[in-house]
Amino acid sequence: MISEWIVSILLLLGGVFILIGSIGLVKLPDFFMRLHGPTKATTLGMANILTAAMVYFANTEHGVSVKEVLITIFLLITAPISGYMLIKAAIHHKLKPKDGTKGLDNIED
Repeated sequence: MISEWIVSILLLLGGVFILIGSIGLVKLPDFFMRLHGPTKATTLGMANILTAAMVYFANTEHGVSVKEVLITIFLLITAPISGYMLIKAAIHHKLKPKDGTKGLDNIED
């Protein structure tokens, strides 16, 4: 009974984080700000969903599934690295941030 509540809460939280990340990807004004949606909120949402899967299968099967653990580790490692590489590529190609963006004022021309 309690595991069903935990799984439900984790799935709802994961869905909310993924929705927020997706809205941020569409609504934020420039590339540098848009990248925060998939790298931060969506990664956290997927981690919640995978944790819910781990809790569910731990209670219905023989124990913690190694697949979900490996997927979670892979996701939490690769998403920030890919976001960093995209930002470096944008800076290398001299993609200009929207005027007034704080923290990106020192990008060389």
